[in-house]
Amino acid sequence: MNVKTMRFILIVAGFVLCSSIHAQTIQVSGEIPSDITWQASTVQVTGNVHIARNATVTVLPGTRVEFQGHFEIDVDGAILANGTAVDSIIFTINNPADNLPPYITRLTWFGQRADWSHDGSRILFLAKTFGDVYEVDVKTGIITPVTHHYYHEGYVRALYLANEDILLSGAPKFNAEDPMPSRNSEAELWVLDKSLKKPPVRLNMKCSEGPAVSRKNMRIAWRIDSEDYPDRMEKGTVQLWMGDIEYVDGIPQLVNQRKILDNRDLPFHCSPEPQNFRPPDEKELIFSAYEYQGSEVMGLNLETGEVVNYSNAPNQYDEPEGIFPDGKSTLVECDHHRPPDVATGMRNIDIFKLALDGSGKLERLTYFNDFPGGKSSNPVISDDGKYMAFQMARTTDIAGVGYGIFIYDFTRAPKK
Repeated sequence: MNVKTMRFILIVAGFVLCSSIHAQTIQVSGEIPSDITWQASTVQVTGNVHIARNATVTVLPGTRVEFQGHFEIDVDGAILANGTAVDSIIFTINNPADNLPPYITRLTWFGQRADWSHDGSRILFLAKTFGDVYEVDVKTGIITPVTHHYYHEGYVRALYLANEDILLSGAPKFNAEDPMPSRNSEAELWVLDKSLKKPPVRLNMKCSEGPAVSRKNMRIAWRIDSEDYPDRMEKGTVQLWMGDIEYVDGIPQLVNQRKILDNRDLPFHCSPEPQNFRPPDEKELIFSAYEYQGSEVMGLNLETGEVVNYSNAPNQYDEPEGIFPDGKSTLVECDHHRPPDVATGMRNIDIFKLALDGSGKLERLTYFNDFPGGKSSNPVISDDGKYMAFQMARTTDIAGVGYGIFIYDFTRAPKK
């Protein structure tokens, strides 16, 4: 909810909505070119509103103005809201975080891209895209800064390694006027020592979007594309690579590097991104196949090179995220529930559980997208499989942006 003002008159008396003579609900959105009075007990703002110059919107006492999503009232004219002691006026938002079931709790009020510690006691997360990294204690809620002890240009990923050091992805330089290269073509991999007493070590490897990290050993997988290395890669090429982090005299290095997938070798067009090594044996890499049939969940056999499509749902967005420790299912950001007149993509998603047996079986876990403008995203599973961490997000933001970390308790959730 955002109200922007050029000439804005707003007087609200009290904070409790009392009885009103108006007993109806109206919905508003779009352009308001002339004077109007909102005569209703509840005014639902269902889209961005613009009050034109020389137009005045009058809100009567006892009215509840309820934003149905993350919309704006842009005021070039005026809005008059004069409540009374017995009939106050309330501006509020219909927020999925205000309607949580008992098995979902809010852990933080900011942050995105959660990652579980191996013992399940802590969660690593970004403050924002190109921001600092923090760690929150799941039991106490105490938040500790992870990257405050040195200067940096901001990060786009932070993941626990098997030894509890932290793998970071971020650019060595940041340009606020053109930020996206720092997420894609200029992002590099770094290792931060878990002691948090020294700056991270650069691995001298670019990484477009997110890496995948083994939960058992020091193996990682990452993506590079022609924008990362335009001098050596044909335009449009996307490759997945795998390697091991090895410490030489205490200094982490990326060794045993090998290319495991090139999108030019596939029988279909896609833009792949690694997500998870599939447990328990980690002989398969689960990856996103963006731009193919919307987006598909695929697996790459690391021994044979065979590629399997696990979601196989044309015209549906399926992006794998956290994987269950038994390897039988993965969490996906999915728009299976969207109305038929809504285009597929990463905007209108919620979190689903996808069986990795080729059946395409889906189970919906969250319902944040039922609230206009809202969605849930970027889920990860604790190593014991009992909890999911995820974030609240907005449909209008780029992928990965979040507004707080939430915990989903599978032991308390209804069985489906």
